[in-house]
Amino acid sequence: MRAVLLTFCALAMAGCSGSGKLMTLASDDGPEEFAIVPTRPLELPTDLAQLPAPTPGGTNITDPAPNADAVAALGGNAAQLGAQGVGAGDGALIARATRGGVMPNVRQVTAEEDAAYRRRHGRRPLEALAQSNVYYRAYKPQSLDSQAELERWRRAGARIPSAPPN
Repeated sequence: MRAVLLTFCALAMAGCSGSGKLMTLASDDGPEEFAIVPTRPLELPTDLAQLPAPTPGGTNITDPAPNADAVAALGGNAAQLGAQGVGAGDGALIARATRGGVMPNVRQVTAEEDAAYRRRHGRRPLEALAQSNVYYRAYKPQSLDSQAELERWRRAGARIPSAPPN
């Protein structure tokens, strides 16, 4: 009982601390996150009916180029934001990856194939009742055992300099 009373007294005294610094997370020695991005003052248009429709994710009257302004404030080249296409260093990689053609609807096709595969290898009735996750069991035939594959390549004589030791 005495230990409980002492613990309670210690906690009560700790709560009476007069330092307000513990209650605030603000500090004066760190950077101000919002000071680096230039913002323009808000203005009230003369005719509110003439305002354009909102464009979610787009620009607005107060901040027409937010990404370019942020890049310029951080010392970057805002003109590079509009650069399209493949960079000079990635041309060979893209050419090699697309040598067999590009499938424009690959995400839709993959989603449909995945849904069909999961329907065929999905939950059993008791698993559905128990609401168990059968994701790993459904995809077990497609999983790769990295250690077994590493050993297969080593037995074949392939040099694997970045593989971890046994």
